[in-house]
Amino acid sequence: MKIEDLEKTKEVLKEIVPMKELIAKADILIEALPYIRKFRGKEIIVKYGGSAMKSQETTDGVLQGLAFLNFVGIRPILIHGGGDAITANLKKAGIKTQFKEGHRVTDKESMKIVDDTLEEINKSIVHEINHLGARAIGLGHGNEILTVNKKLINGADVGYVGEVEFVNTLALRELTDAKIIPVIYPVGVDGEGNLYNVNADEAAAKIAAAMNVAKIIFITNVPGILKDPKDPKSLISSVSLQDVERMIEEGTISGGMIPKVQGALIALHGGVKKAHIIDGRVKNSVLLEIFTEAGIGTEIFIQDMNSH
Repeated sequence: MKIEDLEKTKEVLKEIVPMKELIAKADILIEALPYIRKFRGKEIIVKYGGSAMKSQETTDGVLQGLAFLNFVGIRPILIHGGGDAITANLKKAGIKTQFKEGHRVTDKESMKIVDDTLEEINKSIVHEINHLGARAIGLGHGNEILTVNKKLINGADVGYVGEVEFVNTLALRELTDAKIIPVIYPVGVDGEGNLYNVNADEAAAKIAAAMNVAKIIFITNVPGILKDPKDPKSLISSVSLQDVERMIEEGTISGGMIPKVQGALIALHGGVKKAHIIDGRVKNSVLLEIFTEAGIGTEIFIQDMNSH
């Protein structure tokens, strides 16, 4: 082959390779089309917090996914926690953190720190979403989204820990109807105006049920529900609500996965058709779960309702 012919071949290949990449990107958009059509105009709850919040890269990916959903007409609602930041701020104040069966023991002084910390995180998240070009508004106890009663843990009083009794769906739907993303931190108010710390997974599940959302997604830092917690390759991609309840009884599901799974069960028993537990460390995890046939993580469904 002549040198000039070789150079021409190289130039042609340079044009072909980028074209293949562009076609692949277009194929991805086409694959997403039926799901955009299916969920357009519907609310989807995304719960984000815990260990997954430690990584800024993960946070950026989650918020970019929410912005994308907002742009294509889907109505995301974000509920976030902030446990590590709360623990750190309590430590600064000289308050030792105590847990009882996964619930933070919360006295009056601790409750103020919990609320201040979550409000600070909330403002940061709202700012980042707005910076991406979507519209978001932060909601906390001042908006009275969550009305609660004191929650007893096995009959024991653990302070200002609340159980959600009522969700102000009207306020949330006014925002989603206006294509605004509600960003909620889980602090509830009782009938006397007292503030209560609410488990974020439980809050997300109760809001999902009250809003009758299309699906709820719990973002964590593990692949999903595993047959063997020590083996990331033992991921259970799809499982029925009934089987999950059995797995909890058998001890297959344990530790930090239990609150996520219990939240999923609350949502499903409340009428939500699908719950997903996904790994936020995977790039574009929210979009992969919603817009692809395979999805990622673990999908939990009510028997005989297993459709993506």
